[in-house]
Amino acid sequence: MIRTIGLISGTSVDGIDAALVEITGRQADLQVRLLAGETYPYSPQMRSQILRVCAGEALSMAEFAQLDDAIACEFARAAIAIQTDRPPAELIGSHGQTVFHRPPSSTLGYSLQLGRGATIAHLTGLPTVSNFRAADIAAGGQGAPLVSPLDVCLFAHPKYHTCVQNLGGIGNLTYIPPTSDSRFRERVLGWDTGPGNALIDLAVTHLSGGERTFDRDGAWAASGTPREELVCQWLEHPFFDRNPPKSTGREMFGRAFFEECFAQMQECHLSAADTIATLTELTAASVALSYRQLPQMPDRILLCGGGAKNRYLKQRLQLHLESTQISTTDEMGLSADFKEAIAFAVLAYWHAGEIPGNLPSVTGATRAVVLGQMCPVAERSPRGIEY
Repeated sequence: MIRTIGLISGTSVDGIDAALVEITGRQADLQVRLLAGETYPYSPQMRSQILRVCAGEALSMAEFAQLDDAIACEFARAAIAIQTDRPPAELIGSHGQTVFHRPPSSTLGYSLQLGRGATIAHLTGLPTVSNFRAADIAAGGQGAPLVSPLDVCLFAHPKYHTCVQNLGGIGNLTYIPPTSDSRFRERVLGWDTGPGNALIDLAVTHLSGGERTFDRDGAWAASGTPREELVCQWLEHPFFDRNPPKSTGREMFGRAFFEECFAQMQECHLSAADTIATLTELTAASVALSYRQLPQMPDRILLCGGGAKNRYLKQRLQLHLESTQISTTDEMGLSADFKEAIAFAVLAYWHAGEIPGNLPSVTGATRAVVLGQMCPVAERSPRGIEY
């Protein structure tokens, strides 16, 4: 048994999710127990800067280094805080903050996460595994999604075709055939489905004048009516027709895409509520569209991520996928809020055990590889966090 901390800030850039977990077993017998899960918000200034960088704002190398250090310090603070009055951890797995993601095409993909592991290890006094996407990309993969191996270990079922649907800033799915199929692991699929909460959050922030950053429970969207013809038009985006493996990010479904959609909604004189409802419908419809690329419609869909709390979004998904039971990973015993943080705790644990952490059938890599880079602890003790 080992206590490990998983850290991630996703494409919503709302803060750092930290999970302190106990892990035993390897893969087939993996067991994970969440001891604590907390979200540590970024300051409004840091969140704004990260979002500007994600949108393409230029930085000098000195500014880039300063931002990288600042994010690493925030991750280290989260790792220290999650252990307060709790059993201490022995290892950290940090995904960091994605600021750029380019899927492979004629050349290898490229994915950049800020918040370097060496700084986190130095400030926390704990060995830290980070840079998880690099090894998969070097093997020709997308570098995403990386949570699918955990989904297989924890949610595979002897009879049910299962999908785990993450609804972060960007959505992604894992399709798991029944374990009664002797080759089920080879037939696991996964890919990014397109926008999750990113466009909704941008609209809420804009329409509320910055007073709100997300649509709590989907209440604002639920008070409006989606404009179906606009959703159908947006679903003609070439990403949705592309065959998996595939991944995406704010580079494709971020501010520029939002501004284009928002201008069209303004031309149609949509109210604020109708605007939020229409973007929420795009998320629901694009997720449902992805399921047409599966070999079989799943018997059950397990939601996780921030969008799992959006009741209106969940209702729209159920309407589009009426033949499938939709619930959350909470109902299966794993926190929907902290599943991705838990996943990176497990990936760090697998790295330490030299266990491959990717699924080539999901990412498109040519082989299974150990993910991440280990940053050991310096001999001298950290002096605290200052920047």
